Amino acid sequence: MPMFVKERFEIMGSPDMTSVSVSFEVRRRLNSLRAMEGVKSIDDLLKSVLKEYRLNRLKVEHDALRIRISNLNEEDIDATISALGLLRD
Repeated sequence: MPMFVKERFEIMGSPDMTSVSVSFEVRRRLNSLRAMEGVKSIDDLLKSVLKEYRLNRLKVEHDALRIRISNLNEEDIDATISALGLLRD
């Protein structure tokens, strides 16, 4: 189930809110997201969000590795090995 969550940073409530009122506000917002995404529970919603976050992180790492590998084609591998002293005759 793909979820499209826009990153939004907004101040929740006022500085005078207690931890209980912040908890209620967080719960209300999570329930709103759950209803919009059509998932059964907040746990399923959080699992889905974490899964998407982890997949996005893996994609970034994958892209970075792909760039590093493509840069290897431009390097003289034999010269690098010789310079490091890893090649033994």
